[in-house]
Amino acid sequence: MSTQDLVPSPVGPVDVEQAEAALVERYPRLVRIAYLVLPPALGRNRRVLTAHALVQRSLPRRRVPGPAVPGPRREEDAVDPGYAYVRGEVLRQALVAGLPLRRLALPRRAQFPPLLPHVWGLRLFPRVGGADELALDQRLSRLSGPGRAAYVLRGLERQGDPEVLRVLAAAGVEDPAAALAEADALDATEDPEDPAAPGALPPGDDTARVGEQGGPGRAGISDDAGFLGGAGWPHGTDGAGGRPGRAGLPGRDGGPTGPGAVTGRAERVGEQSGRGGADGTGAGRDAAPDGPDPAATEAHPPPSPARPGRLSGAALLESDEFDPCALQARPTDLVRRRQHARAAFVAVVALVVCGALLGLPGDGWGRNGAAAPSYARNPAAEAALDPGAVKRVGADVWPGATRRDFSVWPARGGLVGDTALLRRALAVWARPGGAVQSSATPGTPVGPPMGPPQLLFAGRVDAMRVVLFHDGLRAVRYAEPVEGTAGAALDFARTDAADAVGAAALVVSRASGNVRYLTAPWVRDAAVRDLLAPARAPRPLVRDADGVTDPVPSPARAAGGCARWNALQVRDGSGLRLLTDLGELAPARLLWGPPAAPVDATGTEAREAWARTACQLSAVQGHGVRSVSAWRFARQPLPEGAGHGTWVCTRAETWRGTGGRVLAQFLVPSPGVPAALAARSEGSPACGVRDPRVLAGVLWQAPGGGWYVLAAGSPDFTSLETSGGVKSRSEGPLLAVRAKPGARADLTGTLRDGTRRTALR
Repeated sequence: MSTQDLVPSPVGPVDVEQAEAALVERYPRLVRIAYLVLPPALGRNRRVLTAHALVQRSLPRRRVPGPAVPGPRREEDAVDPGYAYVRGEVLRQALVAGLPLRRLALPRRAQFPPLLPHVWGLRLFPRVGGADELALDQRLSRLSGPGRAAYVLRGLERQGDPEVLRVLAAAGVEDPAAALAEADALDATEDPEDPAAPGALPPGDDTARVGEQGGPGRAGISDDAGFLGGAGWPHGTDGAGGRPGRAGLPGRDGGPTGPGAVTGRAERVGEQSGRGGADGTGAGRDAAPDGPDPAATEAHPPPSPARPGRLSGAALLESDEFDPCALQARPTDLVRRRQHARAAFVAVVALVVCGALLGLPGDGWGRNGAAAPSYARNPAAEAALDPGAVKRVGADVWPGATRRDFSVWPARGGLVGDTALLRRALAVWARPGGAVQSSATPGTPVGPPMGPPQLLFAGRVDAMRVVLFHDGLRAVRYAEPVEGTAGAALDFARTDAADAVGAAALVVSRASGNVRYLTAPWVRDAAVRDLLAPARAPRPLVRDADGVTDPVPSPARAAGGCARWNALQVRDGSGLRLLTDLGELAPARLLWGPPAAPVDATGTEAREAWARTACQLSAVQGHGVRSVSAWRFARQPLPEGAGHGTWVCTRAETWRGTGGRVLAQFLVPSPGVPAALAARSEGSPACGVRDPRVLAGVLWQAPGGGWYVLAAGSPDFTSLETSGGVKSRSEGPLLAVRAKPGARADLTGTLRDGTRRTALR
C-alpha cells in the first residue's frame, strides 16, 4: 500500500484540556509505548527517563484543529481524539530520539538526554523479566525505529494494518509499509510449534517462568483493552486469592492455577471475547473462585495438555519487563562517583587559589605586574578624587601673577560649592562609563588626574551643569543634564604651555549649533567678527558676571556650506586677539605674516586674506590645533593681462607640537572668489619657523580661454622647472607656461644654495 493512498484518521479537533486528560488517564500506557519504540542501545536507565520526558512534552500548545471534512469512522480508529493526538506526538518524538546525530545536521531536542525528569545518584530500570521478555527485547533491538513502532501499534494497541500505516505516516515515517513489513517478519520468527523457540515453555511444565517470583509483584499483567485484567475473565482466577490469571497460563504467584485453569498458548488478540466476558454479559469478573465458568469453558475449550505453553511476542509487550512505571533503583558507581567528587573539589580549590594569586595585589604578580594598587586604593589618587581637595584660585591672584595662563584662573560659577556635582565629575573623569560621550583632541591622554585638579568653572549653562578642570596638562569639561545624569559628556583638550592668548577662552557649552565661551579674567571685552566680511564691524558679545558669553553660531557645526565664519575677538591689556572655534575645547588663534614674525590677524590686509581662505579651516578641525597662521609668500603677474595672482601658505600648529598641517592656496584677482587649494601636506615643516620655504603650482584657465601652468615659490627659490606633461624652466621664484586642459606636470625648484626642492604635497 503506497503512503500516497493513505488518508488521515478522522479525529476531531483536540483541546489542550482534552489532551491533558488523555495523557494523565493513559500515562502508563503512553510511557510504555515510548519505552518500547526507543532504541535499546540507549540503556534502560536513559530509556526510562527519556520515555517519561517524551510523554510529558507531548501536550499541544494550543487547540489542534480537525480535518475540514471528517471522513467515515473506522473500527480501528482511535476512539479518543486527545489520546490519538498524544500518542502520535509520543511516537514522533521517540522516532526522532532514535536517529543518530549527524555532523552537519541540526540536532533535535528529542535526541539529547532529557533535562526533566532527572535523577541524581540512582539508576532506574524496569523489573527483570524472564527468558521470553529477554528474547523479545533482543529481537526488537534488531528492528529499526519505525519497525518497532509498527510492532507496538499492532501488538500493544491492537491496531489493524491500515490504521498502523496511517499513524506511522502521521508520525513522519517515510516508508510505513516497510516498517510494517519489519513487524511482519518479526511475527514470522515466532514458531508456536517449536519448543526451543524464544518464549516456549517445556512440555508439561505448568510452573512459573524463569526469573518470576510469586506474590503481588508478579500476580498478573495489566491490560486496558480486555485481553487480561478486565471484566469477563473466562477462565477463572488464580489460586491463593491472587489476581485473575492469564488464560491458559500458570498463576503468577508461583503456584498452580485454580480450578478451571488450563495449560496452553495464550490466545491472540482478536480471538478473545470482549470486556464483558465470553458472552458479553460482564459476569467474568464475578466468577466463583472455586470453579470454572461454564460459559467460558464452553466458549474456549482447553487445548491438549501435551502442547507446550507459550506466550506470543505481542502478549509479552504487556509484561513488567517493558513497564517504565514499575521501576527498580540501584546506585551508580559509588567508587567512581567519589573519585569524581574529589577531583571536582580539588579543581575548584585550585581555581580559587590561582584567581586570588593572579587577580589580587600582594606578593604574587597581578595583571599589571609590579604596578602599585589601583588608583582607588592609592592615597594620591584618592585625594585626586576628593572634591574637598580640588584647588581653587582666588579672584585676586591673577593681577599680581608673574604669568597669565590657566593656572591663575579663578574658580567661577554658581555651583563651585556643589560637592556632589564635583564628586560626580571627578568620578566620571577617572572612570567614564559606557554611556558617557567622551572626546579628546589627538595626542591628549584621557586617564584620571594625577593629583587634585584645579577648578576653573562649575555652573549651569544651557540646561546643563558644567564643570571645567585643569590639571596643568589638560583642560577637562564635564557636562550633565540638569535633570538626572543620563547623557553625561566628557571632553579633553591638551593646553600645556599656554600663554595669555592661548588661555584667553575655553568652550563651556555647545547646544543647537551655538557655542558659548568662558573668557579669562584679564579679557576686557569680547566681540564676534565674521571672517568672510572683512569690512563689517565686529558685533559686541555680552558676558555675564562669571565671564560666560552669549551663544554664538559655531562655524565648526555650520551646515549648508561656508556662508559665514564667526570668530571670537577679545581685547586684553596688550591688544586685540582673534580666535576661532574648530570643534575643540580650546579655540585656535588666528595669525598673519611670515613664519618668523606672525601677528594677530586683526589688520586690514590680514582680514582681507582670511576672508578668502577662512573656509579652508574646515580641513584642520578636530586636529588639536593651537594656532593657524597665513602668509603671502608670492605675488605673480597672470598671462594675457589678467592681473596679479596671490599665493598664500596656511600652517596649523598643534598643542602637541607634531602633526602640523600646511595648505598652499592660490587667489585670483577677483576679491569675491574664494582661494583655490593648490597643495596640502601633513607633518611637513614647510611654511614654518624651521623651514620657511614653500613651492606650489596650479593649472589655471585665463579669461580668454587659454590654459596655463602657474607655479610660485618663496623668495629663496632662484629657478623653477616643470617636467612630465609640461616641460619648461624659468629663472626666479615664478613660472607661467601654456599647457593643454588636464595636463599634469612635476614641479621642482632650486634654492640659493643649490638645493633642489619638490612642490608641496
